[in-house]
Amino acid sequence: MDPLDRIDDLIALIEAARNVPMSRNCMVDRAEVIGMLDQLRAELPGELRRAGALLEERDKILDAGRREAERIIAEGEQEHARLVSVNEITVSAEHEGARIIGEARAEAQRLRDEVDEYVDTALANFEQFLTRALASIERGRDKMHALREIGSFVPEQDERPLPF
Repeated sequence: MDPLDRIDDLIALIEAARNVPMSRNCMVDRAEVIGMLDQLRAELPGELRRAGALLEERDKILDAGRREAERIIAEGEQEHARLVSVNEITVSAEHEGARIIGEARAEAQRLRDEVDEYVDTALANFEQFLTRALASIERGRDKMHALREIGSFVPEQDERPLPF
């Protein structure tokens, strides 16, 4: 019989007992109540041991669950920190790469501008030289034609020969 049923039987026995006149007490068969309580006492240790074992097992399962949850949380936090670190490194590397590329493009443009200016200056100087040479050639040809027309060609003393 279940210990709770025995307790219910005891309560029913006491409720059915006759009242002592002029008091709140009742009359019960002492031997019957003691017998029921002895049976209850005999049954309770087994039930208590089972309940204690169940509570102990429950506590072990809860502790194991807590430890596993703490382990999973710690691993998650470590993985989160690793991913954040990797992400920060990646972002930092991308920023540094973009900065280096920007500097390289700016330097390349500066060098192109310098080369363009140098080539333009050199071509302008060469153009002036060629213009003077052409003008000198043209003057010389004009003089030669003019002298041919008058009949004699004598170079002037103060004219210098062309440098090429």
